[in-house]
Amino acid sequence: MERLDLRGLTEEEIADVCRELGVPRFRASQLFGWVQAKAAAAWEEMRNIGKADRAVLQTRLFLKALELRREQRSADGTRKYLFRLADGETIECVLMDYDRIAARDRRTICLSTQVGCPVGCSFCATGQGGLRRNLSPAEIVGQVLDVTRLLRREEPDFRVTNLVFMGMGEPLLNYASVLKAVRILNSQHGQNIGMRRMTISTSGVVPRIRDLARDNPQIGLAVSLHAATDEARDVLVPMNRRYPLRELLPACRAYAEVTHRRVTFEVALINGQCSREMAEAMADLLAGQLAHVNLIPVNPVGGTGMERPSPGEVREFAEVLARAGISVSIREERGVDIDAACGQLRRREEEY
Repeated sequence: MERLDLRGLTEEEIADVCRELGVPRFRASQLFGWVQAKAAAAWEEMRNIGKADRAVLQTRLFLKALELRREQRSADGTRKYLFRLADGETIECVLMDYDRIAARDRRTICLSTQVGCPVGCSFCATGQGGLRRNLSPAEIVGQVLDVTRLLRREEPDFRVTNLVFMGMGEPLLNYASVLKAVRILNSQHGQNIGMRRMTISTSGVVPRIRDLARDNPQIGLAVSLHAATDEARDVLVPMNRRYPLRELLPACRAYAEVTHRRVTFEVALINGQCSREMAEAMADLLAGQLAHVNLIPVNPVGGTGMERPSPGEVREFAEVLARAGISVSIREERGVDIDAACGQLRRREEEY
């Protein structure tokens, strides 16, 4: 019978295994706490679980940390991690440690949900390599657990406060695994990260946006908009060819109506595509939408030919939206000195 990865199981699923093996139910709570709250990476760390029960449990369950291949640290406190998976594939995640630079108790991890990405956004390093496979719930959860475990060596009380599913991959094309990971990370006996402190980012998978509104009305939604016309968005975000703006915007409005939460629209600003006219078109597109626009000066990625606009152009774009009554912010730059943009570290590792 196939052994199951402890990191990807809910407490009730562990309880089912205990029942199957004749192990007391309370062991499930202990196991879940060790793995999910304490980020244990080996059976030997579970000091209150006897050797006999551990031996029985290991016939159906296994526990293995992700292999850290590389860590980069930015001057601003951002850390980027490259992890190797059991099959040799690699993924990235990023810790944005706002607590180190300001009086804000916020430690955010940007999680990957796929190895590579099938969407192929023109400014994204991950999309240039295509999709290898989906991540399992255990591999998604494992990013949080392993970063937590690593950081607790330096800061014993370290804990993650926020999660953004904005790393490698399209989260809504790995829907079931992402939602299971969300439930595990939200568990009161685990990391206990509030649903309202999590955000899922999508390139615009319309059916799953509607599913998300039905299945989990507490989690935040961010949409990679990037353009105000289908013609421009077809090039920047190829998902638009399948789900154009006339389908995407109504799905976003429906999500806001069900959840009573505004949708964040992410807009990568590229030199030559950051004009007042484009800002006005975006303001018209989002009129009446419960929305916030997050402007992101594009991260330079080799091979794309795309560069950032000037700070003045970015400010003018924001001012046009604000005057139209659209909530807007310019993303705070994090980790530029360590290639914190999605996919850059993995790409360099593969080239090496």
